[in-house]
Amino acid sequence: MSLTDANIPAIAGGQPMFQDRLPIVSPEGLPGEEFLRDVHKILSSRQLTNATFVRQFEEAAERYLGVPHCVAVSSCTAGLVLTLQALGLHGEVILPSFTFHASAHSLLWNGLKPVFADCDPETFCLDPHAVKLQMSANTAAILAVHLFGDPASIVELQIIASDSSIPLVFDAAHAFGSDINGKRIGNFGVAEVFSFSPTKPLVAGEGGMIATRDAELARKLRVARNYGDSGNYDPELPGLNARMSEFHAALALRGLEGLDARINRRNQIRLHYERRLRTIPGLSFQRIPPSNRSSCKDFAVLVDEPVFGKSRDWLFEALERENIQVRRYFYPPVHRQKLYREIWDKRPLPATESISESILNLPIYSALSDENVETICDAILRCHEFAKKKKLTKAHRA
Repeated sequence: MSLTDANIPAIAGGQPMFQDRLPIVSPEGLPGEEFLRDVHKILSSRQLTNATFVRQFEEAAERYLGVPHCVAVSSCTAGLVLTLQALGLHGEVILPSFTFHASAHSLLWNGLKPVFADCDPETFCLDPHAVKLQMSANTAAILAVHLFGDPASIVELQIIASDSSIPLVFDAAHAFGSDINGKRIGNFGVAEVFSFSPTKPLVAGEGGMIATRDAELARKLRVARNYGDSGNYDPELPGLNARMSEFHAALALRGLEGLDARINRRNQIRLHYERRLRTIPGLSFQRIPPSNRSSCKDFAVLVDEPVFGKSRDWLFEALERENIQVRRYFYPPVHRQKLYREIWDKRPLPATESISESILNLPIYSALSDENVETICDAILRCHEFAKKKKLTKAHRA
């Protein structure tokens, strides 16, 4: 096989599969002239934050999710911080290590101790059995994550929380539009907190939202996002400036209109990837249970190095050379990051470690064409075939 052969990957001197760089994400649902008219209305009103469009977005989200209370905030992280503060927690909170570190940061901001539990090796979400193993007299709450948009084991986690009389909170940053048994994420636990940053299926530019069925918690959160001040200049709790701007709310409100179609397209892309890539030895995927509808915020493959022929990190570099942007979400896991190494109780997290060391995230967004998905899969296939040929050549020489 010569270096000019079309089967040679770019990392070995071949021509890249894409002439221009293919991004891993592209902001979705961005409106046109309608949004510009909204901006004009906002500027004319002279009310730039937490006003008409914010309330309209909250009401639209309440209808979409089927929950009585949605509280818009400046980010998902701020929403998590304020939710935990409003619950008045003290002690330890059990959470996964296989998550974005903002989940754990929200605990530190509240003086709570993170206790890491392992994830399910198939769904990548928090493992209820592992949660039980970490429960103690100091456990104040459980913070679960709907990873990549796939709903966590909600029923099992709710039973554990209920039996221990502690709140269950969900970091639902990836999961606006996901559901389980036809019921929208946003209806579970004491609160679920969403993100609308540019990588999400629903984009506000920046922003977040807390969904809850608890009227008193919603009231506290509306106060908390305004420095803890209910309007009498006498704060009832040490809140933050976590208000959502009118511009961000207007952008997200427009984006709601086509959200379900975008999520459906993302799921089509996920299935397309799985059909093509499951034929390549050494690759596997996150399992989405039949009861779940994932927002497919991300799509990941796990790379089994001995079977695939090369490591995850080699494939990462190989695809980057093909002008395909890829990521390793989440590597290293939170318990291996410098802020948390000393906090971690050193209890083994084998599934977390294994997934984190083998995961590779591929491009997924509703505007991604079937042709581009095919080309990405072709790039991975030729990387595998190259690795296999090199391995056979090396074995023959030995």
